[in-house]
Amino acid sequence: MSITIAKSLDLKGLSCPLPIIKTAKAMKELAPGQLLEAFATDPGSVSDFKAWAQTTRNPLVESSQDGGVFHFVLKKKEI
Repeated sequence: MSITIAKSLDLKGLSCPLPIIKTAKAMKELAPGQLLEAFATDPGSVSDFKAWAQTTRNPLVESSQDGGVFHFVLKKKEI
């Protein structure tokens, strides 16, 4: 299955709360159902993205780590 990412954010090197702030701003630009991917290096971003996704009801579709870089895929909630 292929997924189409509408927007990609490079948040590497940023510390809390900047990755979430920049993600929230970028999500506002997406249409419902579109996907946003984010790359971060802050270990706290794992719990931050999970909590933010639950709070805003924008599903966290994927969360992974590779060599100290965390990768998240969020789906803009349907109206």
